[in-house]
Amino acid sequence: MDPLIVAISAAIGVVAGVVGYMVILRLKADRASREARQVVTEAEERAAGVVKEAQLQAKEELFRSRETFEKETQAVREEQRELERRLSKREDNLDKKADLLTKKELALDQRGERQKEDARKLELRDAELDKLIAQQTEELHRISQLRPDQAREILLTRLEKELEYEMSQMVQNRVELAREEAEQQARELLCDAVQRCSVEHTVESIVSTIDIPSAEMKGRIIGREGRNIRAFEKATGVDVIVDDTPGVVVVSAFDSVARELGRRSMRKLVQDGRIHPAKIEEVVGETRKELDEVIREAGKQACFEVDVHDLHPKEVQLLGRLKFRTSYGQNVLQHSTEVSLLSGLIAGELGLDVKLAKRCGLLHDIGKAVDHELEGGHPQCGADLAKRYEESPEVINAIAAHHEVVPATNPYTIIVAAADAISAARPGARRETLERYIKRLEKLEEVAGGFDGVDRCFAIQAGREVRVIVDSGKIDDARASKLCRDIAKQIEKELNYPGEIKVTVLRETRVVEYAR
Repeated sequence: MDPLIVAISAAIGVVAGVVGYMVILRLKADRASREARQVVTEAEERAAGVVKEAQLQAKEELFRSRETFEKETQAVREEQRELERRLSKREDNLDKKADLLTKKELALDQRGERQKEDARKLELRDAELDKLIAQQTEELHRISQLRPDQAREILLTRLEKELEYEMSQMVQNRVELAREEAEQQARELLCDAVQRCSVEHTVESIVSTIDIPSAEMKGRIIGREGRNIRAFEKATGVDVIVDDTPGVVVVSAFDSVARELGRRSMRKLVQDGRIHPAKIEEVVGETRKELDEVIREAGKQACFEVDVHDLHPKEVQLLGRLKFRTSYGQNVLQHSTEVSLLSGLIAGELGLDVKLAKRCGLLHDIGKAVDHELEGGHPQCGADLAKRYEESPEVINAIAAHHEVVPATNPYTIIVAAADAISAARPGARRETLERYIKRLEKLEEVAGGFDGVDRCFAIQAGREVRVIVDSGKIDDARASKLCRDIAKQIEKELNYPGEIKVTVLRETRVVEYAR
């Protein structure tokens, strides 16, 4: 083949290749340009969306901020309006008060003017009255032909009598009113205290006799030549009475604890049957230990019942000894417990220290546990014991003065004395013989009948009241009141009695006429 043709063909091929490559490059450049424009367009669209979204968010945030601001502004405005309303209302109230004060000032000024006018009128009236009195005095002197000093003396005498009568009436009325009020309050207080105080019993008898099965046992008790009975009396400190009374041996002693020791020991010996000095000493020793324990438990139980604690152990022991002591048939420990409860209730009603009142009441008769061993009455013995065991001054005075042996220095002493009288005066609390009871009534009538003007007198209600009938010709109403007080004071002075005695004076004027 011709080389030229080959060269031309090759040149044409190269040119066609270059042209094709250029076309391809152009096509790629157009496509890249289109892709670039598309990317730019998409970027612009995305940027426009982002801007729009940011604008929307900014608008929403602005709207929320504006809404919050408007709400806060509205709240502040409401608060300001409320404050304005309050201030306006307060101003109105102040205006009203100012008007009211102005009116009151005007009223006071008017009242002051009226008072000044009334004072001037009173001065004028007083002057007129003085003038009239002077004229009437001169006229009376002229008519009666009496000197002024004589008329004054007659007038003063008459006024003195009238005032004396009126004063007596006023005193009587005041005394009656005060007595009624005091009696009513005291009655309510004491009745409430007594009703709230509940005790199982008030009287307890201490048996000092021992039953024996046969007459042979009496011989064992006496022993050969009386050695057993002497050993028993020496060990216990009691007296044993073995007489002809069948089936009974009597144990006697002033010391109630010793008597109880002897009673218990004798009962054990009788039950055992073996009675000789050694056995007696053994049984008495065991019984003494048992009795000491019983006494301690009785004292502790009494303290527990009335809620009084922190007592000295010796005081608890002495309280337990009162379990075997009686006064007029009344068990002293039970009586002390009752007085303690009553004292606490009365103190509570009066607003005083309840625990201190209970302590005073519980210990008020503690001297009875040792009054057979020491000199003096049980109040003094008890006060000495209280001082020894460092009790408070109120407790010491309540013990020493509850029978009015020494003056009372505090209200707790009066409360204990009242509670002691209530406990002793309860029905069945104490036993009195008929003879003693009749003598007390006769003495009461004798004291009441010893006054001038008394016609008859009668003791009634088991000696709790005395009614006095007076002669109406000798005793008037004013003197009857004074006579009643005098009789009551005389009874307090001469008689000893639990509780109180009511004195009633009766004055009667009876007029009888017959129509024929």
